[in-house]
Order: sequence, then structure tokens, then C-alpha cells
Amino acid sequence: MALLRLIPDNTHYRFMWLRKVSFPLSIVMAVASLALFFTVGLNYGIDFKGGTIIEMKTPGVANIAQIRSDIGTLNLGDVQVQQFGDPDEVLVRVEEQPGGELAQQAVVGQMRAMFEKEDFEFRRVEVVGPRVSGELAIAGSIAVAGSLFAILIYIWFRFEWQFAVGAILTTVNDVLVTIGLFVILQLDFSLSSIAAVLTIIGYSLNDTVVVYDRIRENLRKYKKMALPDLLDKSINETLSRTVLTSVTTLLALISLYVFGGEVIQSFTLAMIFGILIGTYSSIFLAAPFLILLRLRNDGSSDDAETKGTAQAPAPAAKT
Repeated sequence: MALLRLIPDNTHYRFMWLRKVSFPLSIVMAVASLALFFTVGLNYGIDFKGGTIIEMKTPGVANIAQIRSDIGTLNLGDVQVQQFGDPDEVLVRVEEQPGGELAQQAVVGQMRAMFEKEDFEFRRVEVVGPRVSGELAIAGSIAVAGSLFAILIYIWFRFEWQFAVGAILTTVNDVLVTIGLFVILQLDFSLSSIAAVLTIIGYSLNDTVVVYDRIRENLRKYKKMALPDLLDKSINETLSRTVLTSVTTLLALISLYVFGGEVIQSFTLAMIFGILIGTYSSIFLAAPFLILLRLRNDGSSDDAETKGTAQAPAPAAKT
């Protein structure tokens, strides 16, 4: 039975030459994401702004438009109504009301008075205050920063310091660009978004470590090969695995985005974008950073790349 191959064997693409494009492009995307973050800002969800979350079960198939219209008469400000799970389940998010905790409890009372008479079942009610939301924001930031620090320490001991710095720079780029996506599309940024960012960090790191491991092996095998050529060879050897892993992951995520409902669409869209940007960075950023950080001091630099003085091993004799 023939195996599925998205990338043919023995490819010889010159990825290191493309760093002249990938580096400036990545810098522009990262800087633009930071600028948007500080100027436009994220669309923080109830988890970070504070507010009320109510999960209800309707007598029949939920009429989202009618429920949204009914709640609109209460003048509660920013209200999100969406289907949650089954067709008769609804999730309502109401922004924090001025007046402290009593004002949030009053929202719940108004909602009960409006919908319980229509046989709506209130399954879950959560009130998130501003203090709790602030703690969640701090905890989420610490989780991201802690994961990046742990990555730095692990790869430093597992490989060399150049690999550690390269992995961190690559991962930071992925995080910044993903946050830029949240700002541009004004996606709801909640605790699930933090989970998406952490998942993207793990996926990007996994791809990067696979490439770095092959680079380390080839550094031992081809001691006289110019570094850019060695990096090209290592990426080409892992290219099929990288692309196939990304495609199969994307198939699952696209299915979740299409059929998973509105509740997880922001999370899934961020994951899809993160997988794409993580695959890009593991190929076009992670390895080129090693040239920038002068991984090997053997005189193999851009000069060797442009002059074609790389010494590749002779092909093995066929038997």
C-alpha cells in the first residue's frame, strides 16, 4: 500500500536564503502586533472584565434572536447570547454593571424574572467580579511567562545556548503575532484564549525541537559543511514530518471551527492561526536564528553560502 506523502523525499529547498525575507517580515508582524495591542487593545471577555455568565435551557429550540431582543429591553449594556451545546441550550454573558456585587446579583434577578415564567431552566450562574478578573489576568500572564522561561532552561540544558535563545525568539514571535490576530479581529479574549496561546507555544516548541534535534545530529556528522547548507539539509530532512503533522492537526481544528459552535470559535480560530504561524516559524525562523547567533565558529557563514564552498558528503554507493 502506497504511503501518503505531501512532501517528496530528498527535497533540496534553500530555506536559509529566504531568511532575507522571513526576518524582516516577522519583525514587521511582531512590531505591528505590539503597536495594535497598546493602541487598539484586546477585546477582553467576562473572565477579565468581570460580569455575569448565565447558562439556560429553553423549553424548545432556542430562538437566539428573540432572547437577545428580550434582554436588550433591560438596558444591561454589552450582552452576548449564543447557542451552547444542544439546540435548546443558551449561554448569556452580561458585562459588569456599576454598583458592585449587588448590581450583578440584580442582573440575575432580572433575568430570572423575565425567563423563568417561560419555563427556562437556569443551569449555571457565575458572577465574576473585577478583583477576580484582575487576578485571572495576572495568573494568565504568569502562566505564559513561566512557560517561556521553562522552555529556555530546558533547551539550554538539552542543546546549547544558541538553540535556547532561538527557540525563545521563535516562540515569542508566535505569541505576539497570535495576539495581533485577536486585536485585529477583536476576538473575545478569555481564559480559553490563554489556553490557546499556551497550546500554540507547546506546538511551536515541539516543531522547533524536532528541527533542532536533526540539526544537532548533522552538526556531528558533517563537521566541514557550511552552516547555512547544513541547516537547509536538516530542515529538508524533517520537512515531510513537519508538514504532515500540521495538516492533520489543521484538519481536526477546521472541523471544530465549522461544527463546534460559536462558543469555541474564537479558541479554534486562534489555534488554526497559531498552527500556521508555528509551522512557518519552525522552518523560516528557528534555524536561521542559529546563523544570526553564530552557532558554529568554523568560518562557515554567509560567504560560504554565496560562494558555494560547502562540502557535502559523497553519496553512499548503491548496492
